[in-house]
Amino acid sequence: MFFDTHVHLNAEQFEDDLQEVIDRAVEEGVTNMVVVGFDRPTIKKAMELVEKYDFLYASVGWHPVDAIDMTDEDLLWIEKLSAHPKVVALGEMGLDYHWDKSPKEIQKEVFRKQIRLAKKVGLPIVIHNREATADIVAILKEEEAAEVGGIMHCFSGSAETAQECVEMNFLISLGGPVTFKNAKKPKEVAEVIPLEKLLIETDCPFLAPHPYRGKRNEPSYVTLVAQEIAEIKEISVHEVAKATTDNAKKLFGIN
Repeated sequence: MFFDTHVHLNAEQFEDDLQEVIDRAVEEGVTNMVVVGFDRPTIKKAMELVEKYDFLYASVGWHPVDAIDMTDEDLLWIEKLSAHPKVVALGEMGLDYHWDKSPKEIQKEVFRKQIRLAKKVGLPIVIHNREATADIVAILKEEEAAEVGGIMHCFSGSAETAQECVEMNFLISLGGPVTFKNAKKPKEVAEVIPLEKLLIETDCPFLAPHPYRGKRNEPSYVTLVAQEIAEIKEISVHEVAKATTDNAKKLFGIN
């Protein structure tokens, strides 16, 4: 049984064959997935999906790239949705310094607001980080985010940073890049971070693992991420699957 902790089945890339994609995941032993909504349309679609499928859960939040678009009403809406029994986390949230749509100060403000909301409603947070590691770690510390903890989604940083995040009550989630031949950092993270602090994800439709790199990603491929971690740690795929599923269920409060 595999738990894909970060999917975008609410993305337009799945509009034509969503049921087939879900069926393939189930056939591969993917028992649970968290659909991540990060703006108005994707949050709405995520909620529709979790109402339809009992094995899907939602995380709702505001993406840093679109931070400039978030209103106070949106934050209130996210707070209201946080009470839904299928909403298990807030996010993805964080900082993204690759794209320049939203000024850094606005990104930081929106990030802080969502951390405070998560502490208010008692849900873990899902962190998006692109080229902003130092600022993200600083804000998580300043806002005492360890109180709720959460996930460093599709982690691409160093093993040292991963350890620092684990000490702040965050789990490290690895995706497709850990399977890339030249992916030195994710492989080091997979090696040194204990299994009880790891999660697996696809971030589909993005970041497909080898040998599908460059193609549309989908949840059934999360098994390839688990296989790579198993090889790196020299343990069975079953051990990786069980541990990462247990870790996810504990974090999300799923029995």
